[in-house]
Amino acid sequence: MSTETIYQNAALTRLRTDEDEWVFRVPRTDDGINIHSLIANCPPLDENSSYCNFLQSSHFSKTCIVAEHDGEIAGFISAYLKPDSPHDLFVWQVAVSPNMRGKGLAYHMLQELLMREHLQHVEAIETTITKSNEGSWHLFKKLDAANGRKGEVSVFLDEAQHFKGHHDTEFLFRIPLNKNTQ
Repeated sequence: MSTETIYQNAALTRLRTDEDEWVFRVPRTDDGINIHSLIANCPPLDENSSYCNFLQSSHFSKTCIVAEHDGEIAGFISAYLKPDSPHDLFVWQVAVSPNMRGKGLAYHMLQELLMREHLQHVEAIETTITKSNEGSWHLFKKLDAANGRKGEVSVFLDEAQHFKGHHDTEFLFRIPLNKNTQ
């Protein structure tokens, strides 16, 4: 993806590629229902309540990011600083509209999020991924490779023990960030 950044500030970045123009920004409360619709169209992501997406777009907006294409939300990352470890950013969900996949959008959203001034203290990214979610594994292995391949994977929530057979095992992928490569 060849790129040219044409505008950037703390809350908004515009990016032009050979094929598309993207806007990366902090979500707003009125984005909640559109984010909910995006996630609903992105299996295997768990569809939370629309209320949850409104909270992400308001209470957690500074640690979340929206990608727009032609005025429509094409991507969303929800994340938060862990209360017991505020140097760790937990990435909850990464959603990319099916017609926008294969363009590197998820990785670029993650990079845009990590460049925010108020997240410069983040030392590690954590996320959970089910075994079958190939897109998420690819994304976070790419992030791990860019940070020296020091990531570690462990079981976070077990299918039998925690979910009682109602959900696949969630593996925790912890990636220490090499601040020199960000």
